[in-house]
Amino acid sequence: MPTGSLNERHLSFESNKMVRSFSWIREDVTQVVGLVPTVSLQNIHPVTKTRFCHVKLESCNPGGSIKEKNAVYLVDDAEAKGLLKPGGTIIESSSGNFGIGLAIVGAARGYRVMIVVDAKTAPPMRRMLQAYGAELVDVPLSEADAGGSMQKARMRKAKQLSETIPYAWYPCQHLNPVNTEAHAHYTGQEIEAAFGDTLDAVVVGVSTAGQIMGIARHLKRRYPGIQIIGVDVEGSVILGTPAKPYKMTGVGLSFTPPNLDYQMLDAGYVVPESLSYTVCHALAQREGLLLGASTGAIVAAGLHLATQMAPGSRILMINPDRGDRYLETIYDADWISQNGFEIYDFDSLPWHINSLSPIRF
Repeated sequence: MPTGSLNERHLSFESNKMVRSFSWIREDVTQVVGLVPTVSLQNIHPVTKTRFCHVKLESCNPGGSIKEKNAVYLVDDAEAKGLLKPGGTIIESSSGNFGIGLAIVGAARGYRVMIVVDAKTAPPMRRMLQAYGAELVDVPLSEADAGGSMQKARMRKAKQLSETIPYAWYPCQHLNPVNTEAHAHYTGQEIEAAFGDTLDAVVVGVSTAGQIMGIARHLKRRYPGIQIIGVDVEGSVILGTPAKPYKMTGVGLSFTPPNLDYQMLDAGYVVPESLSYTVCHALAQREGLLLGASTGAIVAAGLHLATQMAPGSRILMINPDRGDRYLETIYDADWISQNGFEIYDFDSLPWHINSLSPIRF
């Protein structure tokens, strides 16, 4: 099991006195993103007995998702470039997590935050955004594209708002080339600190491509033989599969993100939603990890990859967010049934995972 500097980043305690190390006090919430643990899976699949299958719990960021890193990094960059000034307004299109990240930064630094959402934005996401003080702007379902996606409509609305509201800044995570730098700056270095010299593969969900490209660019230099694996959901077109409506948020797009460089990927997986949601339920009930919808797809892909690698291999899967955001959707039996999904018997999970096929680039 990898040891070392990851443990040093946690708050230190002296015996049973629980004396907190004052060196870990930070000025505000934006300075604690990335201080998250990595855990090993033990019970979800037999492959975990012969390969090291790790999950980096980005769900432990202050607001519950990896997108807070993008939010802090992009706001810092915009402030440095004079694009965002005191009293300004942050406007973004988001299905939830990046919007929450921006709302957190806005609350800490005194910015107005407006998030463009649509009907797919889950009620808990909406309530969290509003709890942090963000204003929500809804785009009607009538503006969906031919594949049922709302992303382009939301982006149009965000751009329109940014052009009409004084002192507004629209980071446009889907198209912003700086988006990848956040994960070279944060996530890539955190992974290197945790694993030292031994890491064989990293499995990452793909949407705007900020996470996977930033991680890939940092780790490919550090680990020349590492495999970078992208994960998408059935219905998204990012990895070249046919478009169709899908319910999952956090991964997937109706277009190819300009930040994605296929040459940086060693393989990809497109995972069905029923399998993804079953893995989420299994992670909660067999590993004690209540994680977000896209994590199910990422872990399903990572476990399949592990079965194809040599015993003793180390595979890291990136968990983007917490499961409490999805209690009214993927963890609700009525929602699962009403949307035509199925939660498989956990004993059949290895068979379903083995049915996946990687896409080679």
